[in-house]
Amino acid sequence: MKKLRFAIIGCGRISYKHVEAIVNNREEAELVALCDIIKEKAEEKKNEYIKKIEKECSINVYTDYKEMLEKEDIDVITIATESGYHPEIAMYSMNKKKNVIVEKPMALSIEDADKMIECAKENDVKLCVSHQNRFNKPIQQLRKAVEEDRFGRLVNGTARILWNRNMGYYEQAPWRGTWKLDGGTLMNQCIHNIDLLQWMMGGEIDTVYAQCDTFLRDIEAEDFGAIVIRFKNGAIGIVEGSACVYPKNLEETLSIFGQNGAVCIGGLAVNKIETWRFKDGKDSEEAILNAQEGDPDTVYGFGHTPLFKDMIDSINNGTQPLVSGEEGKKGMSIILAAYKSRLTGMPVKFPMDKFSTMEMVNVEKIHK
Repeated sequence: MKKLRFAIIGCGRISYKHVEAIVNNREEAELVALCDIIKEKAEEKKNEYIKKIEKECSINVYTDYKEMLEKEDIDVITIATESGYHPEIAMYSMNKKKNVIVEKPMALSIEDADKMIECAKENDVKLCVSHQNRFNKPIQQLRKAVEEDRFGRLVNGTARILWNRNMGYYEQAPWRGTWKLDGGTLMNQCIHNIDLLQWMMGGEIDTVYAQCDTFLRDIEAEDFGAIVIRFKNGAIGIVEGSACVYPKNLEETLSIFGQNGAVCIGGLAVNKIETWRFKDGKDSEEAILNAQEGDPDTVYGFGHTPLFKDMIDSINNGTQPLVSGEEGKKGMSIILAAYKSRLTGMPVKFPMDKFSTMEMVNVEKIHK
């Protein structure tokens, strides 16, 4: 079976994880092209890839992704640009019959997410959204427990993302924190854990209610948000997301509570089991807590490599990736509902009408 030929569009902050994932799947994948509007950034990732695989290879660099798609033989496009550009680039690529891995969030509107999903179907290509934390070993273990109904009736779950993003972070890339290209801390920092929460709690949403505001950072969107989610199975989800924790990141945790079980996963990137208790006694908490790998180097975690492997397998086997477009839309939809709730002051009922971050442009800041 031939190696799949990958190209990366957008060579900024997260792109090194895409390079790493292709390198780690080198038996089945190779990097053939890179694109960034700043050519030097693409050249840097090219050299990074060559250094990691320890051999010279031909990798072309572009500043125009459309030109790259015309000239290169590519199987998979990975998109790591500013969030607001994801739909346009993804759909252009899929219309060229390319499979796509797109960083989170897949889009900033319900309408664009739906168009991306439909575009993948029309062109018979795969669309994968990079929610890499689903592949963390403790998260996979928790998901298995949910599927085996070890919790019994689910009662509640919490996602806490208590981080610090100072003004230097936003000034480094002025698109961050804008309604047009990013959204706030819920959409940028918290979406991974929100995705995990809905995945564990049943996915089907009844209502979303939120309180959000911009307290300390000079940005358009929120730097703190709280969400209450009522799932159709009756369980309640709670999200606490902050970019204002002094003076550095404090925690990212996912907790799931049910009639017969309680699990809390923390660590640097929701990668470490802190509590594991089940009435059925199938596994001892002590054994579970002792059988874990260490923290990753960054909050991006270990998940990009298995996510890329899952995408490779889905292409080769004709299956859907674990985080398909439909799956990637779910966490994003909760956040858009939270924004709508902030705007209206009311709970938002699902299924939700079309909504975009751009509808938040004129939202009044309560705190200056």
